[in-house]
Amino acid sequence: MVESDSERLNAVFHALADPTRRAMLQSLTTGDRNISELAAPFDMSLEAASKHVKVLERAGMIRRSIKGRTHVCRLDAQPMHGGLEWIRHYERFWSRRLDKLEELLETEDRIARKSRTSKKARRKR
Repeated sequence: MVESDSERLNAVFHALADPTRRAMLQSLTTGDRNISELAAPFDMSLEAASKHVKVLERAGMIRRSIKGRTHVCRLDAQPMHGGLEWIRHYERFWSRRLDKLEELLETEDRIARKSRTSKKARRKR
């Protein structure tokens, strides 16, 4: 079965929604880790750590290999690119909106300055 882009994106954001999984990913940026090493910083069982790893695997962000009885995890950051592209779309939207707001505020400031200048000039007469 081929996953749609929407399903992949949902899996990525679901995986990243949990601080434990984000910390596991951060740990993997410095090298491969086994499940015990990924679980070590947390007060959790190996079974709980394995569940987190499975969520990350389903999102495609972790590749697991088995060496004997040891499960070794490796980071695959490529799936996060889809999330980044999704966010960039909205970043462009908000940038345009903020640019329009800035333009409006600058126009209002110019009008207010002109109004103050006109009032001062009338008072001097």
